[in-house]
Amino acid sequence: MKRIILFCLAICTTFLLKAQDFHLSQYDAAPLNVNAGLTGVFEGDYRLHAHYRTQWSSVATKPFTTGLFSFDANLKNWGIGLQLANFRAGTGGYNVASVLPSAAYKISLGKKKNHFITIGAQVGFFQKSINASSLEFANQYVKTNGGEFNTTLSNNENIGSNGIFKLDINAGFMYYFAKQGVRVNPFFGANFFHLNKPTESFLSESNKLAIRPQAVAGARVLINPKIAITPKLYYQYQDEASEFTTAVTGQFFLETYDIYLLATAIFRNKDAAIFEFGAKYANFIGRISYDFNTSSLNNVSSGRGGTELSLTYIFSKTNPNPIPTCPKI
Repeated sequence: MKRIILFCLAICTTFLLKAQDFHLSQYDAAPLNVNAGLTGVFEGDYRLHAHYRTQWSSVATKPFTTGLFSFDANLKNWGIGLQLANFRAGTGGYNVASVLPSAAYKISLGKKKNHFITIGAQVGFFQKSINASSLEFANQYVKTNGGEFNTTLSNNENIGSNGIFKLDINAGFMYYFAKQGVRVNPFFGANFFHLNKPTESFLSESNKLAIRPQAVAGARVLINPKIAITPKLYYQYQDEASEFTTAVTGQFFLETYDIYLLATAIFRNKDAAIFEFGAKYANFIGRISYDFNTSSLNNVSSGRGGTELSLTYIFSKTNPNPIPTCPKI
């Protein structure tokens, strides 16, 4: 029975996920992956971010992996950046690589200029590929040796191409209240992925990648000079798939060591409970998290989901008049 489940999982991964995107549990750690409007929105001059995720090693012979790297620059009212990402899933070698340059513009609101709206866009491309020869199909199943797959038999599938290359356009906005030292700093925003609805399929079909709307909202609440909490909501949907996440991050400042400790509890509706720990020291922010599977797949996964690591470095020159930024997400 477990072999049948794994077989179905591999097939579904390769052919059904062509209409859906990968996701990250530490979504707030990778700002350019959350919202194009967050390009250049940080306190500093340059930001480097690296991200790695591995998932489903408990149920798949080849775990799903995600690698991401981004760079962006804060040029006062403008932000420019670049994100490189690669997602690989399952036995069929399903692979998605993307290159997304981005730009954003900050607009200050009100007389005191503590309220900001940023508007951003990403225009790049993605490349998707599979290794169809490594897949096994139902019509290749034979009853010899108690049941096995004979890959020398024709799979009778019309796989037109093992690779596709497409233009990709995303756009979004963010609002944030950036006044320092106040009790509550709210933020919210929305992003729209695949606005051009690129046509993509491995089966010679006219399949359009659906637009993926996404929204995030929350607030940083200052408890005292050393402690802050940030409750936040995250929602996105694409075709018939949706994701709703609630989370709260706690921040504690160790004054003696000049270190900020971070702890986050994340709950992805009907899917996973995620626990994340991290620290900010000098110009570095590091995080590690683990997903505990709570979906119906738990019968096979025994609760084991995915491990995620991220590291951010921000380079800052001395600036006597910095533009307030959003450290809340």
